[in-house]
Amino acid sequence: MDRSRLLDRIVLDPRIMVGKPIIKGTRLTVQHILNLLAHGATMEDILKEYGGLKKEDIQACLLYASATLEDTTFMPLEETA
Repeated sequence: MDRSRLLDRIVLDPRIMVGKPIIKGTRLTVQHILNLLAHGATMEDILKEYGGLKKEDIQACLLYASATLEDTTFMPLEETA
């Protein structure tokens, strides 16, 4: 699935989850899915837990996070002795 079709699965609506990015048609935030993955859940674990999700929804969360970081400028912190 191409980038734009994956990203179409992520929506922002100020009336749902205070405007956080969510998987379209759910109340599952991108942050929640990324947190599950960061804590060791596999894609299969998440798909079992949330029966309506598809593999592409999880891929969309990862792509959304990556795309968000593309536009972020990082400034190195000064090292202190």
